[in-house]
Amino acid sequence: MKVTVVGAGNVGATCADVLATREIANEIVLVDIKEGIAEGKALDIWQKAPIIGYDSRTVGVTNDYARTAGSDVVVITSGLPRKPGMSRDDLISVNAGIVKSVTEQVVAHSPNAIIIIVSNPLDVMTYQAHLTAKLPREKVFGMAGILDTARYRAFLAEALNVSPKDIQAVLMGGHGDTMVPLPRYTTVGGIPVTELIGKAELDAIVQRTAQGGGELVKLMGTSAWYAPGAAAAQMVEAIVRDQRRVFPVCLELQGEYGINGVYLGAPVILGKNGVERVIELQLNDEEKALLETSRGHVKEVMDALDKMGQPA
Repeated sequence: MKVTVVGAGNVGATCADVLATREIANEIVLVDIKEGIAEGKALDIWQKAPIIGYDSRTVGVTNDYARTAGSDVVVITSGLPRKPGMSRDDLISVNAGIVKSVTEQVVAHSPNAIIIIVSNPLDVMTYQAHLTAKLPREKVFGMAGILDTARYRAFLAEALNVSPKDIQAVLMGGHGDTMVPLPRYTTVGGIPVTELIGKAELDAIVQRTAQGGGELVKLMGTSAWYAPGAAAAQMVEAIVRDQRRVFPVCLELQGEYGINGVYLGAPVILGKNGVERVIELQLNDEEKALLETSRGHVKEVMDALDKMGQPA
């Protein structure tokens, strides 16, 4: 198995490191536009192999997409990170051009690859990549829900003083402030979370989760990387090993939840073919209203990209 990670910044390098450490692929190619960055980080990861004990080979290249040929899965993390005071929407123009260019080169060298988008703003960058790749939605989708649910589960584990391993959760909608929490589908060791925590505290955790990325930007002056990189690697693992895991991912909804042509997070079964099936939950009226609000926000950003026209 061969996996390519485009973008050797913090998120991309973390993703490649997790892929190697967990031996998810035989070969992991790290690509970046900056001379020597991908080569250096890939070499560093490879030199860690004798210490940790893994066989996955990591290789770094500068803008050499021929070296990525025949990749089974490609993770695209390229783009500018958010800076303090910058919204995800501010990144649209520049990052759309980057994602378009990268996607074109990925498809040219690995036409059968499954493509995972991590670039921000996530929902609209998934839209851009899907437009450019001209592949079925099952093969081009975004990583957001796994990161959002991880933050949600981490905060719950802290509040309840339990292991995060025992917490299962689903979040839907756009990535960020308009995500849709689903406490009805959140359990702790099979116990509904609403039986273990009060509504006010749960609402505060949901709010913190929605602003999770912004909290880290304020603390560090840049976007997070450990959790996003690991989340992308977890998606790759589910595909490469055909685990058929149920994860929330960002993809084009085609009638599910009464929504067409908008890229939102929804639970899916993830396996060797990419998205094997979209799962349609029975949402209540409050959840439907929240999802509609999220849909409207994401559609506005998509419309903004459409008005800009396709990047050159």
